[in-house]
Amino acid sequence: MAPTLAVSFNESSDITDFVLNKGNGVKGLSEMGLESLPKQYIQPLEERMCGTKIMSHESIPIIDMSKWDDPKVAEAICEAAEKWGFFQIINHGVPIEVLENVKEATHQFFRLPAEEKRKYLKEFSPSNNVRFGTSFSPEAEKALEWKDYLSLFYVSEDEASALWPAVCKDQVLEYMKRSETVIRKLLDVLMKNLNVTEIDETKESLLMGSKRTNLNYYPICPNPELTVGVGRHSDVSTLTFLLQDDIGGLYVRGNNDSWIHVPPVSGSIVINVGDALQIMSNGRYKSIEHRVIANGSNNRISVPIFINPRPSDKISPFPEVLASGEKAVYKEVLYSDYVKHFFRKAHDGKKTIDLAKI
Repeated sequence: MAPTLAVSFNESSDITDFVLNKGNGVKGLSEMGLESLPKQYIQPLEERMCGTKIMSHESIPIIDMSKWDDPKVAEAICEAAEKWGFFQIINHGVPIEVLENVKEATHQFFRLPAEEKRKYLKEFSPSNNVRFGTSFSPEAEKALEWKDYLSLFYVSEDEASALWPAVCKDQVLEYMKRSETVIRKLLDVLMKNLNVTEIDETKESLLMGSKRTNLNYYPICPNPELTVGVGRHSDVSTLTFLLQDDIGGLYVRGNNDSWIHVPPVSGSIVINVGDALQIMSNGRYKSIEHRVIANGSNNRISVPIFINPRPSDKISPFPEVLASGEKAVYKEVLYSDYVKHFFRKAHDGKKTIDLAKI
């Protein structure tokens, strides 16, 4: 059950306990009908969206995938990855019903009572691969983010069937399965543009050796202008395959310190380049900073699939990219070290990639 207005907090530690330890998340806070934002969530001025420049006339490319074999489609994908780092795809072949089902399953998970969701907190979860949490890295953050999530690291269908929450596992597995063809096609196109003509077993591991799906929940916020849904960051993935609902709120960094809204387009998937692909392409493809604003009138969900190298993989610019004499901008890094570095600190824009710079 949602907490009632009778719950009151005397200390900031009470809020932390209620949100983080009891399994209520920020959804629990939101449902109390708070009139003002708890101070733990108030972001410093420079991290708020209100003072920033929003480019309302700019938008990321929307690419129609219905004619896969048309060279213009491949060209548009590569150009978008090089210039924007973000694009939306339509007519991609993932059935709309599959997308709708995983959105509904996300709502179903977050509707579960706190004591059910609590079973998947770090301390209690049956596996490190299944994690319910809130904000990003609460222990490292000076100000918390207004978001709850369920993170599902895919090892095998058997493990997922046994350990993922029953209320959403089938829908998430179907979503991941149906997305695989599109992801492979996108990577194939992006690789050919880098003179990587064949994705052999080693390259396949580097590009898509592991996958994680997050169910993200951004509840209604009492003072959305004072906080963030997700702070400025770039993903550590190869590619991120994002399903968003029709509420909106995702912004990507444009030129001159401006931000561009990624409007919800019915049936579309948002694709973005992650740091791993920026490193492997030696900076040809751009992993761009993005953020999510909080919303004062609507709950919002999103379901990203993060396509990653395996934790044990070492990533560096592909030899094919450097074959023409181009100088490497990035050194070799162990992917698990890179990911640990990302999660060890609060969201801080593009600073994670400095770890790999020469």
